[in-house]
Amino acid sequence: MTRSRFEALTREELAVVVPELLLIGQLIDRSGMAWCISAFGREEMAQIAIEEWAAASPIYTRRMQQALGYAPAVAGKGDVVTIFKGLQLDIGAPPQFMDFRYTVHDPWHGEFHLDHCGALMDVEPMGEDYVRSMCHDIEDPTFDATAVASNPKAQVRPIHRPPRRPADRQPHCAWTVIIDESYPEAEGIPALAVNERSRAATLELAPIDRSDEGLADYSGPLLSDVDFAAFSKSALVRIADEVCLQMHLLDRAFALALSERAETDDDVRRIRRKQLVGVAGIASERLARALGLDAAADRVAAAVRLLSVHPLLNPAAYVDASAAGATVVVRRGAAHEDEAWISLCGPQWVAALQAAVRGLDPRLDVSVAGSDEEWLATVVLGDSPAKEADEVAVTKFSTGTAFEFQPRRSLPITPV
Repeated sequence: MTRSRFEALTREELAVVVPELLLIGQLIDRSGMAWCISAFGREEMAQIAIEEWAAASPIYTRRMQQALGYAPAVAGKGDVVTIFKGLQLDIGAPPQFMDFRYTVHDPWHGEFHLDHCGALMDVEPMGEDYVRSMCHDIEDPTFDATAVASNPKAQVRPIHRPPRRPADRQPHCAWTVIIDESYPEAEGIPALAVNERSRAATLELAPIDRSDEGLADYSGPLLSDVDFAAFSKSALVRIADEVCLQMHLLDRAFALALSERAETDDDVRRIRRKQLVGVAGIASERLARALGLDAAADRVAAAVRLLSVHPLLNPAAYVDASAAGATVVVRRGAAHEDEAWISLCGPQWVAALQAAVRGLDPRLDVSVAGSDEEWLATVVLGDSPAKEADEVAVTKFSTGTAFEFQPRRSLPITPV
């Protein structure tokens, strides 16, 4: 079985990188949806977002349940705690940036509210129409789509939500989660079945080594804040790989939604590439800071190390690549079969790879040679900084690009 590239990191580094990856996954939409608004308008952008999340989150939610040992004993019969644990490990709800606070009344009744919603902070300046699109049109079907992975009889319903009245209302929103056998069973959208047949959906990753020091699963009580440092290195490696797969599944669903609206395959590719450049650059900036690579003396070596843990090239079992010296070799593999991010890159298009290395240092560049079957990217350091890509600048509209995680106490949540 292919070894994870995240194994090269220490346990302490992984505990920092995992929440970074969850936040990077959230920023995929900050990167992609601006171009959807430009191409299709606000209302179609909202529909793309609905289809994107609804066709991806049930798949990766079930994967994380199985990986971390909190899947329901009977498939589809999860409780409120199962749903809440899934949200804590979902790129749609990165810790602190989307600051979910949970209350459990009993296995079938719970609530959550957001003390801070980074997505709302990004959208509020755009006006109430955009707030309603996100907090009403998109949230209603996508919250239920996420819950359906645990129990199709679950309903997530608002207590209150934006637009905020008054304008500084706290918490930003509040919701109930109720599981009731009398509720109609929620069903997945057609694109979900398509995405379930992808290589990403069925990819087998190495099991967690239960003899490794630290927690091997999340089978214990629901925690107010997940303490990633408490997990073993083996568990953190698996979580990191799973979070990268979440991004690929979301991007695949994004591509499916685009293909239903764009006139040509070239139009789909153009928007996907813009999305990729934006998120590739921001992911590198955040990961470089998190790992201290932004202070490295050898900029080329640091850039290659950064690429080795970048979501574009992970998990290793999905993206067939290897690094040595100043180069990265990419071979056709499972990710290419899914037409994932890496399939957009190569000798004919290097903008995403350039954005990725320039997230570390704007003087860096990448040259690529080879064929569609196998290509080699060489990182070089120039004398002059390159201009920041427009797509990266657009993504920096999000407050998530500069968001800083704070230390939190991890406390068990018991029914009240």
